[in-house]
Amino acid sequence: MLINLSDVLSEQHKTVEDTVQMEMNEFSVKYGEFPIISKEPVHVIAEHVKGRELQIHADTKLCVLIPCDRCLEDVQQEFELNFIKHVDLGVSDADLREELDESNFINGYHLDVDKMLYNEILIGWPTKVLCREDCKGICNVCGQNLNMGTCGCEDTGLDPRMSVVRDLFKNFKEV
Repeated sequence: MLINLSDVLSEQHKTVEDTVQMEMNEFSVKYGEFPIISKEPVHVIAEHVKGRELQIHADTKLCVLIPCDRCLEDVQQEFELNFIKHVDLGVSDADLREELDESNFINGYHLDVDKMLYNEILIGWPTKVLCREDCKGICNVCGQNLNMGTCGCEDTGLDPRMSVVRDLFKNFKEV
């Protein structure tokens, strides 16, 4: 969704306040596509600071389906986005000062809301997603989800030199 910023950038420097629908239905990155299952309208306020500097405030909530890192079951990941961007359209992204944000989501006099939200989701993307803290994952031999039950596979990932000790524990296991 594009928002026209010409009122903010013109001589009047009017504040633009708008609530728009997010058009993005899935979050696509190099390693996969993740469906957005729920999303709220995006509330955006764009204000003039000085010269060609703008302050953009955005607020929304959305929910993305991400597979669990251990068992691959879908997990609903909520993103509550509430951020402020301080951009200077007179400065290229290569010459940014420390207090300024990138402005790659602004093209001419138009603010691309989906591109701005994409950047924020990417920044907030979790490093590890688990369906629950004690997720057992999947069997590395047959692929059985170990949260649903055990499989009959022997664990071949163990060190073969420890097989004698393993046999001792199997033979003398208390019932």
